[in-house]
Amino acid sequence: MPATGPIPYYKFLRSKFQHLLLLCLASLLLPGCSLFPDIRHKPQYINPFPQLQSIAILPFNNQSEEPTLSGQRVTLAYYDELQAIPGFEVLPLGVIRQRLDAYMQVHPEPFDYQAFARELGVDAVIIGSITDYEAYYPPRMTLAVHWYAANPGFHPILPGYGLPWGTEGEKEIPQWVHYEAQRSLAAAQLESQTPELPADVSPTLVQHASAATPLMPEDRLALDPHTYDIPSESQAETSLLSEDGKWLMQAQRLPPNWPDARGFLPDEPAAEPPQSIPQSEPIISHMRNYNGSDEDFTEQLEDFFYFRDDARFGGWQAYLQRSEDFIRFCCHLHITETLVARGGQDKSRLILRWPIDRYTR
Repeated sequence: MPATGPIPYYKFLRSKFQHLLLLCLASLLLPGCSLFPDIRHKPQYINPFPQLQSIAILPFNNQSEEPTLSGQRVTLAYYDELQAIPGFEVLPLGVIRQRLDAYMQVHPEPFDYQAFARELGVDAVIIGSITDYEAYYPPRMTLAVHWYAANPGFHPILPGYGLPWGTEGEKEIPQWVHYEAQRSLAAAQLESQTPELPADVSPTLVQHASAATPLMPEDRLALDPHTYDIPSESQAETSLLSEDGKWLMQAQRLPPNWPDARGFLPDEPAAEPPQSIPQSEPIISHMRNYNGSDEDFTEQLEDFFYFRDDARFGGWQAYLQRSEDFIRFCCHLHITETLVARGGQDKSRLILRWPIDRYTR
């Protein structure tokens, strides 16, 4: 018979390690249990405009075909979501309504939003419209919002301004912001090339001219070669080829109002403030349609619900059934898209969450 005695210490440790390993594997295989947390990155948003801190939101206009939608509900939701962004101070809606009624009695149409912003003592006023709305599933909503600065010397802030172009951070810029920035730059450049219509042009001539095939540059030269200043091949090579071998456009051949792509990057500080060129256009404009059956929309809604301690039953899907929550989330998306496209996204916050079953006994 084999001799009996105490188990060697190394065998005892090996047995305990095997039991611990089996327990870990079992906990991983059991449903609802996990040793590893759920890792998420919560987006953070800030005010990227130091010159636009105090904001007044005017009552939104309901231009949709749904008469039961209250523009005041949308205004309040937009107010709450904008006030939640660090760096903004939004005036109470009740104060704005009182001041707006008094202002409109003294100042007839047309309404001057910039002057009203100065009357309120804020940096900018926001006007919005709901152009489309459907409360039943799948819900949808279209928001068009414009920001008017109190200072008429502030010019439009296009999508892409202030983003880290040309750096390592450029790869973190969302693809849709790339597209919006390129589209806004192209629209501004084409605007400098659009001829003004004469005052005596009839609509029929305008429609005929737009349907006609435009002349190519070589066709224009063939029609009237004396109208164009054509540089020689040596001059063209000298003016279009830079020292580092990159092709550039000759500066004197561009119109004075030609938008430069470098305008997306803020200028360096100047010793003297720039000359004010007043304008009456909104400095920020953003229009988007949100549809409850869109995959991107529902993915963003799921993340939005994940970071909220909402104890109501139904999960994120219930937000598509409750019009109040759907409107609030649309306002949240509209504000964050406006800010992200102009440098208003901060570093995300790491969130670690373990399943609730881990803490139950």
